[in-house]
Amino acid sequence: MNFRQGSTKIILREMEERDWEDVHKYASKEIVCQYQPWGPNNEQQTKDFVNEVLADAKKEGRTRFVFSIIDKENESMIGAGEFNIRDLANKTGEIGYIVNPDFWGNGIATEVAKLLIEFGFKQLQFHRIYATCDPRNIASSKVLEKVGMTKEGLLRENILLKDGWRDSFIFGILEQDL
Repeated sequence: MNFRQGSTKIILREMEERDWEDVHKYASKEIVCQYQPWGPNNEQQTKDFVNEVLADAKKEGRTRFVFSIIDKENESMIGAGEFNIRDLANKTGEIGYIVNPDFWGNGIATEVAKLLIEFGFKQLQFHRIYATCDPRNIASSKVLEKVGMTKEGLLRENILLKDGWRDSFIFGILEQDL
C-alpha cells in the first residue's frame, strides 16, 4: 500500500526501515513511554519495532497500519500514527499516536488523530473507531475529545505497566458522527 495523506502541518506515510533512528529519538525517552507497557527502548528494541511494522505491512489480510509523521516544515520524521483493524466483520478499528516531545504542544497529535480517523472511515469504510489512553494522560484525552471522539468509559486495570496495572479511558467515534 502506498498511503500518503497530509494536513497543513504534517504528512503521514508508510513507515520505512530508515525511520528507526528518528523513532529511537523519542522511543528512548522515559517521558514518551511513561503510560505505555514498553520502553524506554534501546537501539535494538527500536530496530525490532520498525522491522515488526515492516513485516506487518506485507502480511496478507493486513490488520496493522503504522505511519510515520513527517513535519512539512523541515521534512523530518517526528512520530508515528497507527490504525489497527480490531473487528473486520463489525468494521471497527483502533487508533494510536506518539509524537517526539520536541514537537508537543503544536497540535501534531490532533492532526494525526484526524488523519487516522479519516483513513478508517474513508479508505477502509469502517463504522466505528476507538482509542484508549491512560487517565493520567490529560493531553491525549484532550486530543481525542478535540477530534470528536466521545469518552465512553473506563477499562479498569487492562494494561500491565512496570509499576502495576493501568486503567484506560476509551473514546469512540462513529461514521455518522463526522
